[in-house]
Amino acid sequence: MFKRKNKRTMVQSMQHAVWPKGGWTRAFHYIRHRLRRLPDTPESIARGIFAGVFIAFTPFYGLHFILSAALARIMRGNIFAALIGNFFGNPLTYVPITIVSLKIGHWILGTRFDPNTEHTVAGKFAAAWRDLFDNALTLFTHADPHWLGLMRFWREVFLPYLVGGVVPGLIAASACYFLALPVIRTWQRHRQNRAAKRRAPRPGAS
Repeated sequence: MFKRKNKRTMVQSMQHAVWPKGGWTRAFHYIRHRLRRLPDTPESIARGIFAGVFIAFTPFYGLHFILSAALARIMRGNIFAALIGNFFGNPLTYVPITIVSLKIGHWILGTRFDPNTEHTVAGKFAAAWRDLFDNALTLFTHADPHWLGLMRFWREVFLPYLVGGVVPGLIAASACYFLALPVIRTWQRHRQNRAAKRRAPRPGAS
């Protein structure tokens, strides 16, 4: 019933992930519209946004929505607002988020990103997955497991990203919280005033 009539190809799905249908401006206005209509207090909605934006700065790709909802629940924030806030991390922002988080993380830990082993973050990520796949096969063969790719990924990417993402994550999440709170309050008051005017009896009405 709810399936698309014309199924997207893999290329179209990738294109829409990077550039949504209608553009990012339309996507932004849709998200803003959804935030305005959430039936919750401004503080709860703003806390949800904080949770979603903060989790966008963590390296737990594939778990961002789940972690955003969990953090929002802990903070007594709106879970749907957290899922919307998590879109702060998107194909246009993940590259600068990754670069900033890694640089800060290596600076805090006193380590460095070694470009001589795997030239890119994606390369180190691929090497880690190769180790996981090959080591899984060793359970059924006599080959020896290798952990070098995983160790490099943990030391040079995951741990620095996790540590370094805390600082910019807190800054961005706090900024979004304090920017969203007065906007949501104003919009909710505006909606309440409009609803009150509609309910008020018209002059001359019996």
